Amino acid sequence: MNNQTTEPDWFLWRSFLAVMDEGSLSAAARKLGASQPTIGRHIEELETSLNVVLFDRTGRGLNPTALAHQMLNSVRSAKSALAEAQLLASGSTQMLDGTVRITASQILFHHILPGILKKARETYPTIQLELVPSDSAENLLLREADIAIRMFRPSQLDVVAKKVGAVPLGACAHQSYLDRHGAPKTISDLYEHELLGLDRQEDIIKVARSIGFELRREHFAIRTDSQTVIWEMVKAGLGISFAQLSLIDATQGMVRLVPELQIPPMEMWVAAHKEVHRARRIRVIYDLLAKELIPYTAPQIR
Repeated sequence: MNNQTTEPDWFLWRSFLAVMDEGSLSAAARKLGASQPTIGRHIEELETSLNVVLFDRTGRGLNPTALAHQMLNSVRSAKSALAEAQLLASGSTQMLDGTVRITASQILFHHILPGILKKARETYPTIQLELVPSDSAENLLLREADIAIRMFRPSQLDVVAKKVGAVPLGACAHQSYLDRHGAPKTISDLYEHELLGLDRQEDIIKVARSIGFELRREHFAIRTDSQTVIWEMVKAGLGISFAQLSLIDATQGMVRLVPELQIPPMEMWVAAHKEVHRARRIRVIYDLLAKELIPYTAPQIR
């Protein structure tokens, strides 16, 4: 009898890692864009291939065994090694075709990047673009994106990054709101208005406090962690918020407020893993983005 086990497919290991990271079959399925039965089948196939038990089945779901926890770091290392191999392969080609995956914030994708990406398609029609609108920092090493546009300096190792500039920020409201409530003249006046801000994230609060504006979560009449939703609420006249000056000036009916509120500008960076950046298709899109985003960071004088 042949007692040798069959070497498991990497897709099985990927499902194992997702279940370990997410804590359940359903959450792992959402992360991988698969169905829950598929992920469950992958776990069973992996256990059969290895002839071990990786999860105890309970009424509440799957509980990782001690062996599963022992294997976790090795599987993570294998994933990173495979990703690095793929990066080396991607960086070796000098052809101007294939796919470039770009991640940036929701605001950038909705309001700034469409015109720039139109130019990219016109200039390089054989390069296909995959877009990942996200306010989280995508992992360039694991190929969650080829190019990232970030509002902070990337700290990831092995990343090529170019500073585009600094994006000026300011307080704003739609004229329809100001017609009903009047315009704040000073920073202290803002406390008497309908402020719109983030829910669980504290970015706005931290920046405000750094410049002496003692803002608290309770000051926000409407709270959401979606910056695009905040912007739509501001456009609809629901209140006052904070945004990029270029976006304020480009939006009909929007008015800058309280010029004494000197909000520090946000740095804008374009980043790519150094191995991916060697691929010509990645490099030309990277350079085009870095160039075309410069006007968005230029100081806006009024």
